[in-house]
Amino acid sequence: MKQDIIKFGVIGCGLMGREFASASMRWLHLTDDLPRPVIIAACDLSEKNLDYFRRVPETRYFYSDYRELLANPEVEAVYCAVPHRLHAQVYTDVLKAGKHLLGEKPFGMDREAFLRIREEIDRHPELLVRCTSEFPYYPAVQQMVKWYREERFGRIIGARFAIQHSSDMDLSKPINWKRVRSENGDYGCMGDLGIHTQHLPFRLGFRPRTVSAVLSNLVTERPGPDGQPVPCETWDNAALLCEAENARGDRFPVQFDMKRMAPGCSNTVEYEIYGLKCSAKFSTDDPNALWYTENHGQSQAWARLPMGQKTLWPVITGGIFEFGFSDAMLQMYAAYVCELRGLPCAFPCFTPDEAELSHALLTAAMEAYERKTVITF
Repeated sequence: MKQDIIKFGVIGCGLMGREFASASMRWLHLTDDLPRPVIIAACDLSEKNLDYFRRVPETRYFYSDYRELLANPEVEAVYCAVPHRLHAQVYTDVLKAGKHLLGEKPFGMDREAFLRIREEIDRHPELLVRCTSEFPYYPAVQQMVKWYREERFGRIIGARFAIQHSSDMDLSKPINWKRVRSENGDYGCMGDLGIHTQHLPFRLGFRPRTVSAVLSNLVTERPGPDGQPVPCETWDNAALLCEAENARGDRFPVQFDMKRMAPGCSNTVEYEIYGLKCSAKFSTDDPNALWYTENHGQSQAWARLPMGQKTLWPVITGGIFEFGFSDAMLQMYAAYVCELRGLPCAFPCFTPDEAELSHALLTAAMEAYERKTVITF
């Protein structure tokens, strides 16, 4: 039987574009006969970035103008990884061209940009539009999802969702576009990192009702292209405290931490859910395990549950072996193509409705910080 393929174009062939290309070449790692993404076209302003895609056997069209890629009738879907200021223009152009879209976070530099994209989404209900967020596809996180849906946690006491890294702890690191407000937007680290903290709680039905925020611009200057200091304008770290509510009416605190300056962290994601009956926590510092405790009265003890390759889509790797970042990327792309073809998908990629909630939360967080108050939204 001939395998179903989905012909993709990639706009933005940097770090994340290469991850998609790598995953598409590893499709045999999945044991099910899933639709396969085939990258036939690549677009980037950098010839060096395009050279990587010349190593991908099925990529035969190379562009420096993304509009030429969108005019290619062979391209069915687009993976787009461009700077935040370009989201509104490029994403809407993708949809106007009749292509399915898998875009990068934050899905619009700000709420206004998102609403431009949303208007175009609503004009094209036939197209699948999703945003990337790979960390919920770790087996330990999916175990948390399963337990939550089974109501194993009981009444929720509180939760915390964080992503922290320390690359900016190097004060001599040259400035890049993520540190420039005109390129990255007013959200700063919240725009770049926020959806990684939101995918899991939003999907579980945690709805923030209020927010207060502490935002930090810890390094106000960085070396420019000529080595001279230039202003570093965006937020480095953000801590948001919300009152949230779930479908059963529990109200509880949820903390979102998004930090580019977190000593000792590489790219550490942490998800924690605490309940009256059961609690669980996950960290990419210990990616093969889910830590949990159950309520037996006054005394509780944390236990470590090894997960291995208990993936949503089965893989050839033996179940005893560890799971990693590239494995999560493969699972996320499988989620997108399965949903695109109308196949069962237990945990879809981040949706436009969830992106709208994300923008509402981050916009309210900036207002809360500016006014030094709690915002209800």
